[in-house]
Amino acid sequence: MTDLTRDNPTKTLIKFALPMVLSVAFQQFYNMADKLIAGRYAGEQALAAVSASYPITMIIMAFALGTNIGCSVVISGLYGGKKFSEVKTAVTTSLTLALCAGIVLSVLSFFLSDPLLKLLKTPEDIYNDSAVYLRIYIYGFVFLYLYNICTGVFNALGNSRTPLYFLIASSLGNIILDYIFVAVFQWGVAGVGWATFIAQGISSILSLTALFFEVKKIKTDSPPPVLSSSSLKKILVLAVPSILQQSFVSVGGLMIQGLVNGFNSPSIIAGYGVAIQLNTFAITVFNTSGNAVSNYTAQNMGSGNFNRVRLGFRSALKIGSLIALPFVAAYAFFGQFMVSLFMDIPTADALQTGKEFLLIVSPFYFVVMLKLVCDGIMRGASAVQFFVMSTFSDLLLRVALAYILSPRFGATGIWLSWPIGWILSALLVFVFYLKGYWIPKDIRLDELKKMKKKNN
Repeated sequence: MTDLTRDNPTKTLIKFALPMVLSVAFQQFYNMADKLIAGRYAGEQALAAVSASYPITMIIMAFALGTNIGCSVVISGLYGGKKFSEVKTAVTTSLTLALCAGIVLSVLSFFLSDPLLKLLKTPEDIYNDSAVYLRIYIYGFVFLYLYNICTGVFNALGNSRTPLYFLIASSLGNIILDYIFVAVFQWGVAGVGWATFIAQGISSILSLTALFFEVKKIKTDSPPPVLSSSSLKKILVLAVPSILQQSFVSVGGLMIQGLVNGFNSPSIIAGYGVAIQLNTFAITVFNTSGNAVSNYTAQNMGSGNFNRVRLGFRSALKIGSLIALPFVAAYAFFGQFMVSLFMDIPTADALQTGKEFLLIVSPFYFVVMLKLVCDGIMRGASAVQFFVMSTFSDLLLRVALAYILSPRFGATGIWLSWPIGWILSALLVFVFYLKGYWIPKDIRLDELKKMKKKNN
């Protein structure tokens, strides 16, 4: 477990964030492996089927990610404030919440999966395969939910390495199972789903076991309560806005997927599916850097070290720019080649769709990093309303512009909506950071008074 309130901010953030970034990179690798193996060994239509269900899985995933953020920030603040008894209670409360919510959401998702696929205008020739993949994904959602909460708790305690080890093993296992089930057993899209189910289940169980021993190391004077309504309330205050934010982003993805499906071309759907997966890989890595900033901010806010948060902001921007650079270079210059890796015999339409999307959006990854670092500080300081505002503005602009521009420019109009939304929302949340809205109001007013006295 690492104390993020000490040592050089740049060194601390690199040491803490690097395992988190590697963890999510491996997670995305095995997500991409699903599509790569499906496309190469089951055909372009199988790839399109997995791609068509992807926005729905992201809506389901939004609940796990949002709860992860709420639990992580609350536990980080308690850990930074050395309130170890409350830390233990918050951990067990978080896990109970994840188990109950995971079961309820799995049942709801099972009954809503078919109507959502129809709402997305999923083409008939890939509909059945999309439905099969989605149902298997839903079967394993409880495992996915619990794993994400475990990861959030580990990160809150400053331990970002343990989740990395489990995820590396899970990712490699998933890729091996993908190949066996799809290439050898010829199970098609179902094989992709079952490989993910097994890998997530094993990873979840191992993470829960390791977390039990990790929390046991924290010494308290007396056994803390297992559940706490106070802890639950604090978690939900942060988790619910984060879930809404993640859900609205996913709903935006659903709406845009519906526009893409409207072209009624498996080739365009497959090309977009690969490109959006590559884009999601990059954005998820960037977002993980922002989550590291949230944990760093929460611990330092808990200890009252506001100036260290400012130093962390500058360090995080430098680190984020270095992380974004290889993605920009790879996608802008080698986009078509990367898309082609996912297909055995790619069509011209699929390659052109994927290449054009990546070429348009990737140069703006540096803007995305600025937004996500600012978002991370707002989340870590519990100023949730401000990062939610910036995200909603991004989403609304992207969806609205996609619908406005696509009739005139076709698919290209959809891709153009991405950078416009990113730029405006990044500017908005950057202003929130500069104005100091992440600092408690009474302390912010005191700082302003001191600055005025100094200037006079």
